[in-house]
Amino acid sequence: MRSQSTNILAILALVFGLLGGVLGVVFGHIALSQINRTGENGRGLAIAGLVLGYISVVAWIIVVIVAVEAVTI
Repeated sequence: MRSQSTNILAILALVFGLLGGVLGVVFGHIALSQINRTGENGRGLAIAGLVLGYISVVAWIIVVIVAVEAVTI
């Protein structure tokens, strides 16, 4: 039987993923683990937070690489 509540960490993963933080990735993975164990709702929110979080991490890495290249030229 599924619980009717939404996992709070899944909500936080989405919020932090939208804000562009690594916390979206961390909370997303923890939320998915809890959702699989407890049957709570929020799997889509956790996945969205993971995707947005990973996109922001990659974007920050690209920004740092471009900045370092611009300084060394």
